[in-house]
Amino acid sequence: MVDSPDELSRVFQALADPTRREILSRLRDGSMTVGALAEPFAMSRPAISQHLKVLERAGLIERTASAQWRTCTLRTEPLDEASAWVDRHRGEWAERFDLLDERLRELKGKTDA
Repeated sequence: MVDSPDELSRVFQALADPTRREILSRLRDGSMTVGALAEPFAMSRPAISQHLKVLERAGLIERTASAQWRTCTLRTEPLDEASAWVDRHRGEWAERFDLLDERLRELKGKTDA
C-alpha cells in the first residue's frame, strides 16, 4: 500500500518506463519466471533485472525464488493507490482547465470585438 509521497513517487517513476509497463502488462495474467518475462525484450538479463528491481522497490511486483527459478508476481495495491491519487486530483484539474477555457474565451471575445 502506498502510504507516503515517496512511495507514490516510486510507483509513478516505475510506471514512467515503457519496458516496465510492458512487464506489468505481461504479469496481469499471472506469475511468470524472470526468463519468460525477459524473452520478448531485446536487452540483457542484467538490464531486465534492473527494471525488476525498480518495480519491486515500488511494490508493484513480488519476486520469489524456488530452487533455480525466480518468479515475479504482480501486486496491484500500489496501482490502486496511484489511481486513487489521480482520481482525487482529477476534479481539481478539470475545474482549473474549465476556468482557463472560460478565460481564454473571454480574451478571444475581446480581441474579436
